[in-house]
Amino acid sequence: MPDLSLSPQPGAAASRGRNASLLVFLLVIAAGAVYVGMHLADDLSPVRESSALPWLLLGIALLIALGFEFVNGFHDTANAVATVIYTHSLSPNLAVIWSGAWNFLGVLTSTGAVAFGILQLLPVELILQVGSSAGFAMVFALLIAAIIWNLGTWYFGLPSSSSHTLIGSIIGVGLMNQLMHGTNGTSGVDWSQALGVGKSLLFSPIVGFLLAALLLLVLKALVKVPALYSEPKGSEPPPFWIRALLILTCTGVSFAHGSNDGQKGMGLIMLILIGTVPTAYALNKAVTPAETQTFVAVAHEAANTLNKYANGVAAPADSRAEVERFVGTRTLTPATVPALASLSNQLGQQVGNYESMAQVPQSVVDNVRNNMYLTSEAIRLMNKAKQPAFSAIDAKAIDNFKAQNDHATKFIPTWVKVAVAIALGLGTMVGWKRIVVTVGERIGKTHLTYGQGASAELVAMATIGAADVYGLPVSTTHVLSSGVAGTMAANGSGLQWNTVRSLVLAWVLTLPVSIALAGALYWVFRHLF
Repeated sequence: MPDLSLSPQPGAAASRGRNASLLVFLLVIAAGAVYVGMHLADDLSPVRESSALPWLLLGIALLIALGFEFVNGFHDTANAVATVIYTHSLSPNLAVIWSGAWNFLGVLTSTGAVAFGILQLLPVELILQVGSSAGFAMVFALLIAAIIWNLGTWYFGLPSSSSHTLIGSIIGVGLMNQLMHGTNGTSGVDWSQALGVGKSLLFSPIVGFLLAALLLLVLKALVKVPALYSEPKGSEPPPFWIRALLILTCTGVSFAHGSNDGQKGMGLIMLILIGTVPTAYALNKAVTPAETQTFVAVAHEAANTLNKYANGVAAPADSRAEVERFVGTRTLTPATVPALASLSNQLGQQVGNYESMAQVPQSVVDNVRNNMYLTSEAIRLMNKAKQPAFSAIDAKAIDNFKAQNDHATKFIPTWVKVAVAIALGLGTMVGWKRIVVTVGERIGKTHLTYGQGASAELVAMATIGAADVYGLPVSTTHVLSSGVAGTMAANGSGLQWNTVRSLVLAWVLTLPVSIALAGALYWVFRHLF
């Protein structure tokens, strides 16, 4: 077993370099923390609350959300550094600093598509009432359940997926919400969305296993360099070009992990902010006056377009209720399209009363935001079902309106990205060792070779990067650990089946356990709140 404390042992110059790198990283973290504090204070300065309770709930919820990302950092990101540590390409301390820095950059450059894709799993009424007691119960339940399971699997050194855990927690909240209210107009889990997310989580480890095995076989056939397929000798680093390749793949996995996994915490933090301080965060204050006027024009254009598909049916008295019913049940009725047209017109009138989104008053901001959310979701579901069958030119006008709604509601302030990046980076530095030992030593019967490490990391980097482009959550843990197993199988090294069984057991149990945990916690918090 390699010495994970300081292997390879550094000289005085290397030690000073490592300490300098650590100091720079900590200074970046400190600067980020100051940046977050200043921008949060600036955003909240216009907000006036009659009691301290919203501030207390905001502080607790943000700490729990960032705690989830902290655990995510030392649970999932440890996989990225396992190969460079076990091939002696980088010392452990330098590896986790390097990985933490690239996680940081990955979070900052992420798009937000994964974040809002996961939130679509939640019941529509909990999204619309996120500032209510039910909304707080939802946020606390799913975050605490995810943290409990992640800490438990980390303690036993099992590479379990934070993505898998969070999605299970969301499903648990949705199921319990439906059980508590029966069929009294309450929606449960969006199973069509859950199925899409589930497929990405199910197939990504299979893809990781097969592609990493195939890549290693291709390398052996094309790259006839024996050193690439040998084990590290003592604590010596590999040849320069192999070392550069392994560091590059570690960098790519760390960056991809930050850009994908970091978004889960961002989406939840935005739910928290919208629920506790809607004045500051329900609508995107960065929307300019010119963009606001464009929104108004596009809203009325979309309403006129939708009315062409109303088939002469008048809009119901409560258009929003009909649109909310459609989003919750996915069932189109003759009243749905005219209701959506009416709601689009209402939005144009509501926003048209003000020069910009930033000037929408506190008394109506929640209503405007919820109308926008419902409108966007209704259009998404109609497009998905291809009902009604919009013509190409009409679909363009309607999709343009959806994009305008999303720009106004599905945004992530830079300080939120920085806060999540700090939590992930610190988490990587603190608790990496347990997971690294499992990935590096306990999956295969022989020591990880340079070629195996590079193959597993390249496949993980490509898989996670592709998933990020399509807004799909995947598990860094599952992809990389299955990739290592695939290279061991392809190399004829053999697998340690006790470890493999434990990994599969953790993978199988994650969903049911997190569903049960989150459902039970939601029930408790609903009664407490």
